[in-house]
Amino acid sequence: MPVGTFAIFWFRFTKNSGMQIEHNISLKPYNTFGIDVKAKAIASFSSADDLREILKDNDLKQLPKLILGGGSNLLFTKDFDGLVLKNNISGIACIKEDKDYFYVKAGAGENWHEFVMTCLKNNWAGLENLSLIPGNVGASPMQNIGAYGIEIKDRFDHLEAFNLETGKVEIFDAASCEFGYRESVFKRRFKDKYVIISVTFKLLKNPDYQVKYGAITTELEEMGVDDLSIHAISQAVINIRNSKLPNPKDLANAGSFFKNPVISAEQWEKISASHPEIPNYPAPGNQIKLAAGWLIEHAGWKGKRIGNVGMHARQALVLVNYGGATGQELYDHSTRVKNSVFEKFGVELEREVNIV
Repeated sequence: MPVGTFAIFWFRFTKNSGMQIEHNISLKPYNTFGIDVKAKAIASFSSADDLREILKDNDLKQLPKLILGGGSNLLFTKDFDGLVLKNNISGIACIKEDKDYFYVKAGAGENWHEFVMTCLKNNWAGLENLSLIPGNVGASPMQNIGAYGIEIKDRFDHLEAFNLETGKVEIFDAASCEFGYRESVFKRRFKDKYVIISVTFKLLKNPDYQVKYGAITTELEEMGVDDLSIHAISQAVINIRNSKLPNPKDLANAGSFFKNPVISAEQWEKISASHPEIPNYPAPGNQIKLAAGWLIEHAGWKGKRIGNVGMHARQALVLVNYGGATGQELYDHSTRVKNSVFEKFGVELEREVNIV
């Protein structure tokens, strides 16, 4: 549970200030899959006070609610007969420091990649491996986003979240967030019960370079990097992601659609007897993490298109809307992929993207 409450006083919102309420509006501009569904109402807010004003409207207060940031981790399969709360809270500042860390606070509505770039400009180290991940700051602890050996929990200090029932702002530390693999308490038990207002990160004064995961070392060599830096690592990550992942502005997608499955050592022993070639990595609790993209590719789905949907030709983890697909068509295709992988390998894939 939350470890405390207090009033927000840090932010002075200079952009996207105020709130706006619209009714029966298309959500196509608000999700990276480009799905054209409607919401009964959508309210944009730039502060906790804006939220309180919105929720004074009894008609809006009684509606089901969906918290929306960058829309990069959502698949709409139908119209949403409720209130969409669009988070536009902005602001970035180093609020304190000690001998080891900068404590950097960011509004939940800040674009994630732009926030990482701001950290790099100020030599606040620790998030460079998470460059170019789509979405907003508020989604980062909700999903416990991660890439190339780093997860948000590794750099997290605390967050502030607005309780939709009480109207109070509460503080959650790392333990309260109950972080797991692409998981947090906000994705399960507290889903749509809180609105994340800000996130504070513990960023490093002395960089801890993480280059062993994936192709970072190879990319740095190709870049001709002799002196390692957070800027070089960030650029290497950007290069790798651009080479593998389609830009949602060019080809509608939500990034990785499935989680890398984590299985028991006993299950791995059975699977590896038939498929010893499956890439595998140690995971906490004597478990084994498998590469979902590899499983999808070797089940025959990489680059395969059915109608307007398919798994991307360069990265089998990415489900793509080639244009005109409905959310239900995309969901049905993901089910075909899940069933196929289970039939071939006996491994159950879990969707990383939130289904609405």
